[in-house]
Amino acid sequence: MTIFSPIPKTFIYIFGNERYTMVMYNEGRRAAWVEIDLDSIVGNYLQIRKITPGCATIACVKADAYGHGLVKVAWELVKSGTEYLGVATLAEAVALRTAGIRTPIVLLSAVPRGNIKDVLDIGVIPVVTTFDDAQLLSEMVGRAGRKKPAEVFIAIETGMGRLGFLYTVKGIAQILQIQSDLPGVHIKGLFSHFATAEDENPSFALSQIDAFSAFENQLALSGLDPGARTMANSAAIMGFPEAHFEIVRPGLALYGMYPSEEMDKDVLPLKPAMSVKANIVYLRKVPPGFTVSYGRTFVTERDSLIGTLPIGYADGLPRNISGRGRVLIRGESAPIVGNICMDQCMIDVTDIPGITEYDEVVLLGKQGEREIPAEEIAELSGTINYEVTCRFGQRLPKIFKGPQKTA
Repeated sequence: MTIFSPIPKTFIYIFGNERYTMVMYNEGRRAAWVEIDLDSIVGNYLQIRKITPGCATIACVKADAYGHGLVKVAWELVKSGTEYLGVATLAEAVALRTAGIRTPIVLLSAVPRGNIKDVLDIGVIPVVTTFDDAQLLSEMVGRAGRKKPAEVFIAIETGMGRLGFLYTVKGIAQILQIQSDLPGVHIKGLFSHFATAEDENPSFALSQIDAFSAFENQLALSGLDPGARTMANSAAIMGFPEAHFEIVRPGLALYGMYPSEEMDKDVLPLKPAMSVKANIVYLRKVPPGFTVSYGRTFVTERDSLIGTLPIGYADGLPRNISGRGRVLIRGESAPIVGNICMDQCMIDVTDIPGITEYDEVVLLGKQGEREIPAEEIAELSGTINYEVTCRFGQRLPKIFKGPQKTA
């Protein structure tokens, strides 16, 4: 059984002649928490390396490493050999640099025009999506008097419909112009992204690979060395080895999840790294006809035992699985009853013998022989497993297991 209780810290503030004492509580000691198995993440990374021999890796740690903890996860991946880290925002890059990580960082999203100088100061590799952005970067390198050019990946549009140069005469001409006319900018490689690599029907993904190759060939015919090409996300790493090229970009697979049920899991054995747990903080017997939570949507039909958990939709537990979701306790399943609240939810443990307050409950992950995977929560709530872990990682304190045992 794991039990967390608040640990008070006392702070003394002095304003002029006045002295104030404030007692603060460590929010990290909640009775609801996320456990991250760093060994699983490292193991997943090594499995990816096995099926992508000769490729470098941009390990995607954006969105707080998909809710798993940006800095801790990044350090483990760096120690395991990843050549690059992938982030979505400059703030994430700053956090990594502040933590002492010097591994090359690729900024996977478009750079805000007002943050071009920050790209140089932080030392990240941007993905350039327009000629204007490349021009601004060139000008900023010149103003800073930098002798070393800024390396960039060029985003090309192959079917995602999000970012990048179009395969047109103008698009090709602009990329060639970046290489020839913009001092201080060096094209490190070409970048594109799959829209449907996880689908059972491979036709559109294959058309994207063809479009990428056609774009690359046209640039090469015009005298541009395409450099290091990167296109394969987790799904393409598993399903399209012809798209591995020089660099692969695993994201979801690092954290032990598959992009869809259509994926052949034998190709890449993975182990989920996140568990979400809580303690029962209140337990009471109630009679038939007792209503639970907002809206009184749940009414007991018998003498029941109802437990309260200190975790709710603000912690990432989707409200729309109210009355349909479940938890694991003492190795058995128990239903979530009534509407999930912002910070709490209730479970019916009537049929599970021996329940006591502060018993450990699993909302995501394994307990004994049973498991609640992220995919189950995603299906019930009408979303994807990516969102499930990202949301759980936002407010709940994290406890790391494995190479770094510091909580």
